[in-house]
Parts: sequence; structure tokens; C-alpha cells
Amino acid sequence: MKLQQLYRYTRKALEDYQMIEEGDNIAIGISGGKDSLALLYALQGIRKFYPKKFSIEAITVDLGFENLNLSAIKELCEQLDIRYSIVKTEIADIVFKERKENSPCSLCAKMRKGALNSKALELGCNKIAYAHHKDDIIETMILSLLYEGRFHSFSPYTYLDKMKLVVIRPLMYINETDIICFQNRYQLPVVKSPCPMDGNTKRAYAKDLIYQLNLENPGVKERMFRAILNGHIQGWPEKNTSK
Repeated sequence: MKLQQLYRYTRKALEDYQMIEEGDNIAIGISGGKDSLALLYALQGIRKFYPKKFSIEAITVDLGFENLNLSAIKELCEQLDIRYSIVKTEIADIVFKERKENSPCSLCAKMRKGALNSKALELGCNKIAYAHHKDDIIETMILSLLYEGRFHSFSPYTYLDKMKLVVIRPLMYINETDIICFQNRYQLPVVKSPCPMDGNTKRAYAKDLIYQLNLENPGVKERMFRAILNGHIQGWPEKNTSK
């Protein structure tokens, strides 16, 4: 995927769900993975020509694992002229050593989001952009069906009333394979997650399941995504049809 394609799909999501308003200050959660770095490129490029002026902040929540080297991401943010903040935490110790969670992902995600939200507010941000792509949205729907018994997934636009923040997901129309191509084409400085649970989660199971289903039934992944878009899921905003 080329840069202009990244801009096009991202802008479509921004406009379809009216994710950005004039004067927004948007925090981008940077995990160090390919998705968040692609989102960084997308929003920094789009803001130069988007009709509504907005600013962005890059934030990484350091969970406290050893051997996490963020120097390449710092350098990228300097190149893109984006302020980069690192939030130091002890989440890893709390989850794995103190609490010794058997299923640590839920608690870790909750604490990580809390740290990100607090830093975003401290920096004067009113929105947070997550790098969830099309595959993430489909996987979440599958997980919801399997483990919650309901048809649900991430919303493109969510208001967090307790924090007075809005969460947006500008990469929602982009396939993970396209982001991998973008990563390789532009040599994104991806930082491998040091988490021992990386790749060993229910989400990884859902990803493998969808891959197999799509092999056996070509096009099923896209049909799942259309079902989500047309499913009138509670909490999802209406798609903008006036443009």
C-alpha cells in the first residue's frame, strides 16, 4: 500500500463518521507496532490538507517491561515534527508479579487505556485515535459472538463520558495485509512487543479462525465487515451520507 492509498482510506473513515472537527487536538496511542505507526503517518499527512484544522500528539504507555527501546520511534516523531510523550508505568509488574493474573490482557488493557487517557487530557487533547484496522473490527465481532453471545464490535466514534474524551478509529477501512505492505514499503521502525502474552491470546485465535473461514469461503471476511457496517450495532454512529 502506498502513502496516497493510506491517506484515501483514512480520509474516507474520517468523513464517513465525522471523526474530526475544527480545532481538535488528537492523541495517537503509539504501541510501537505497525498499525499505530501507520496511523501516525496517516494523520500527520492528512492534517496538511484536511479542510478542518487539527493537531496531533504521539503517546506511548511504557508498561515497564525490560528491553523496550523506543529510540527509533522518537526519531520518527522528530522527522514528522510530532511531539512524542512516553508515560512510564509499572503495569507489567502489577499484572504479572503482584496480581499474577491467569488472563492478564483485560486488566493490562484497562490500566494502559487509563494511563493513555490521563496523559491525553494532561496534553490538552479532546480525542484519542486508536489504530484498530478492519481485521481488528471483524475479530472483535467474532470474539463477541463466541464469548459474550452478542453481535458487537468496536465503534468508529465513541464518547467516553467519564473522561470527556472521544475515541476514533481512522484505520477502520484498511486491511491488516495492506498495513504490512505499507510497513515494508516505508520501513516503519516497528518495536516488537516484549509482553509474554503477545500472539497467545483469544484475539490470535479469532484471527486464525477468520483466516481459515476465508480460505474455505472466499470473500467471507468482507461479508462479515459489511454485516458489521450494516448491523445497526448499539452505540455506533450513523454514517454521514451528506458528503
